[in-house]
Amino acid sequence: MPSADEAALEKFEQLKISSDVKEREFSHHATGVARLNHGSFGSCPASVQNAEAEWRDKWSKQPDSFMVHRMEDAILESRRAIAKVINSPTVNEVLLVDNVTTAAAMVAQDLMWGFLEGRYQQGDAVLLLNFAYVSIKTCFQRLAAQVGARLIYAKIPFPISSPSHALESFRHCLTQAREEIQERVIRIAVIDHITSSPSILLPVKDMVSLCRSHGVEQVFVDGAHAIGNVDVDVQQIDADYYTSDCHKWFFSPSQVAFFHCKSKHLDSLHHPLVSTTHGQGLAAECASVGSRDYSAQLTVPAVAEFIQRETGGLEGLRRFNHESAVAMGKFLAKEWGTACGSPAEMATSMVMVGLPPVLNVRSFDEGLQLNARLRKEFQVEVPLHHVPEEDQDAADEVTKIPAITAYARISHQIYNNREDYLQLRDAIQYIVRERDKLHIHAYLCGRDAELVGLSLMEGRQTEATDEKNETVSTLFSLETLLVTAAAIVGFQITPLIQSQVKASCLRKVLTIPVRNG
Repeated sequence: MPSADEAALEKFEQLKISSDVKEREFSHHATGVARLNHGSFGSCPASVQNAEAEWRDKWSKQPDSFMVHRMEDAILESRRAIAKVINSPTVNEVLLVDNVTTAAAMVAQDLMWGFLEGRYQQGDAVLLLNFAYVSIKTCFQRLAAQVGARLIYAKIPFPISSPSHALESFRHCLTQAREEIQERVIRIAVIDHITSSPSILLPVKDMVSLCRSHGVEQVFVDGAHAIGNVDVDVQQIDADYYTSDCHKWFFSPSQVAFFHCKSKHLDSLHHPLVSTTHGQGLAAECASVGSRDYSAQLTVPAVAEFIQRETGGLEGLRRFNHESAVAMGKFLAKEWGTACGSPAEMATSMVMVGLPPVLNVRSFDEGLQLNARLRKEFQVEVPLHHVPEEDQDAADEVTKIPAITAYARISHQIYNNREDYLQLRDAIQYIVRERDKLHIHAYLCGRDAELVGLSLMEGRQTEATDEKNETVSTLFSLETLLVTAAAIVGFQITPLIQSQVKASCLRKVLTIPVRNG
């Protein structure tokens, strides 16, 4: 019977759409790079890039004719294609914008006018999730600072055990918020369909319903990672506003996002860039923001054609990527002796996989440093999420594995293969072995053994001299290590130091040669 990791690899190998799609559509990718961060920037296939170039060429040949006779109809076709995917009751509620941040700016601008015109009062609130994306959070923080709105943060736990875990936490925050603001009103709740870091698929429909039942006036859903990744049905979700980037999981070029706005709000919103179409309706304002390249926004029909041709449709694509990501997440967690940060039902085409505790990532900045090293030294692109110290006990309770201080957000798209995930696995395992060997070096070369013992306890690294590299690889037992260390530094081993050396898990690296340099 195959082991869990073997089963995961076997499952992954069975999930194939087309063996040559990477060569045909994604040959522009850098060779040798494990691209496991599709969620941040996506990747536009060659056929869609060609469609974009054709639109740009038509514009370049005769811009006057293009703007007057082609542009409006082409934009409308893209809006119709999006409306069909998201089950919008009418194309009039679907607008094309550059990105999710633009959609948020439109809504925040309308809220600002509500305060300035006296429709809202100082102390009325804006509710955000603790994991709100930085640009969205900043947008509404700026609004609050300008008009005196109160900011409320609803905490979603991570790691997380179930959708009900998220709902109960959100319900508690809403109830507490209502008690705190008393007679004031929560004017808008800004919630995520899929949080970015950490990546969690939230029960957004139920969360919108909770907002309604707690007197929240409007709901804005940031679905940046949603279209092409999970099913998006704006009628079922029933938010006032829903927006998603098409370049992430829908294969479009950059500068393509949709904004769904319920009809009752259309007249009150305006594009933040004022152009000649200002006042002609939000659709007109979004479709023309001055002389610029609109070719990316005209490619949505080509994107839909690519998805149908290569995957048989969005449903099959989503299922393929989800199952592949989950299989690889389980495999990596098994290899590293850790756990995933959420159950499969709360993962999408992105999965949070715990990094080995020995890496001891203690801050956001340390996570960035490790991320940079993976990119530069091992050619692996993968974002990392750090668990704050104040959340560590709760995190350990969920995973049942203590001291997982950071998670890798792996993703899967149709161009990924098994080797990409093995490249990440091997890179992390190399760094783990290196970290353990640094602990041995510190022990062997330290002049003050008590200090070295404390350094090991605190997870610090002490540089070792190259002369001791070969010594480390010849030590075959913990007892030999302790005796040798005592002889080198000339002191008696204390119980404190002995316990800290044991805690560093030295046995598994005693016979591994150390890389010089």
